[in-house]
Amino acid sequence: MNASIRSEQVDAPEDVVDSNLAAVSEVEAGIRDFVRNDIAYLRRPAVASPETAPLEPNTEATVNNVNSLIQRVAGTSLAEIEKLISELESLRDLLHAEGQRVQREISGYAQLSQAAMKSTRMIADNVTQWKRAADGLRNS
Repeated sequence: MNASIRSEQVDAPEDVVDSNLAAVSEVEAGIRDFVRNDIAYLRRPAVASPETAPLEPNTEATVNNVNSLIQRVAGTSLAEIEKLISELESLRDLLHAEGQRVQREISGYAQLSQAAMKSTRMIADNVTQWKRAADGLRNS
């Protein structure tokens, strides 16, 4: 169980976070543009005419390369998200267990405090009785 939080993630300045987000957005935009430009003609309905040339044989390879690239990018992101979810669940379990432990400790301290107060009252009552008995012996 890894419940530690990396300091570089916690102390990351906003400009670093903004630059990371900008880089991710730039990559996503590039992928979108590439896909639109490279395979947009595949989405258009084919017109059956003798002038229409058959599709290039490497078109399928290009589509597979783009799909592979998207799966790699998405796979890495999904793996990171799943790892983060796993760490957060572990942290939640740890916090839940610690909360229960703290409740047990507080309950133990409350019982100890009550026992101490009862003992103190008994001692005070005994001292008062002894004092009265001693005062009674002096006055007699």
